[in-house]
Amino acid sequence: MLVGIIAKRDNRRASFLAAEIRDSLREADVEVWLDEATADAHDESGHPVEEMADCDLAVSIGGDGTFLFAARNVGDTPILGVNLGEVGFLNAVGPEEAVSEVLSEVRALREGELPVREAPRLLATGDGWESEAAANEVVLQGRQRGHGGGVDVELRVDGSLFSSGRADGVLVATPTGSTAYNLSEGGPLVHPGSPSMVVNEMCAAEGMPPLVTDLDSEITIRLSGPDTGYVVSDGRAARELDLPTMVTVTTADDPVRIAGPEADFFEALNKLD
Repeated sequence: MLVGIIAKRDNRRASFLAAEIRDSLREADVEVWLDEATADAHDESGHPVEEMADCDLAVSIGGDGTFLFAARNVGDTPILGVNLGEVGFLNAVGPEEAVSEVLSEVRALREGELPVREAPRLLATGDGWESEAAANEVVLQGRQRGHGGGVDVELRVDGSLFSSGRADGVLVATPTGSTAYNLSEGGPLVHPGSPSMVVNEMCAAEGMPPLVTDLDSEITIRLSGPDTGYVVSDGRAARELDLPTMVTVTTADDPVRIAGPEADFFEALNKLD
């Protein structure tokens, strides 16, 4: 059995917890890989995070950002999220229970009964390209936001016109991502168990309110204007777009697979106060 550990970069507490989990796993006769940054802090050789797609389980130690970093790289490997004392939406395991919970997941793996939950990802596609899959949101926007920026948008849901006009951009979020960028743009909170996505125009001149639609919906956005546009997945991996262009956002084939206990959604909401 092989377990990969990905700890928050440049965080001593995460690094020490990674070492504690590593030692406990090795005592249980489990092979362990540390990501390169964490391994460097402990004077041992590490592995690029992409290689942890070959692991049976990945352990993410840190906040939701660390979990998303792991999710972008480990493919369909189940991820167990460990927080550093503050309950996150994706990191339900506290530092005090981390070792026992990881060992519990290992026992379940050995018995072939590891339960996992699936969280959807979104994919944007255009003429000859596709975006990196996003666990939180896909954003389509103009060259810059605010006065003098933005793009002209024609937004369709399953082929039907939903809205059109000038906006800074369009954000399409998963239930997981509803508490992130979507929320700051005035979008609704969506329970993670809801099979849905949020379509949210960003600072539209005469737009529609945010829409919660079915997870299987096809969102088509036509962007036009004198400048270039961008598609951004989970706040990174921006791709420049020549305008005008048509972009389709759908659910990706491969969801994020989450191991371990489920976070209390309403408890985690308290951190937004």
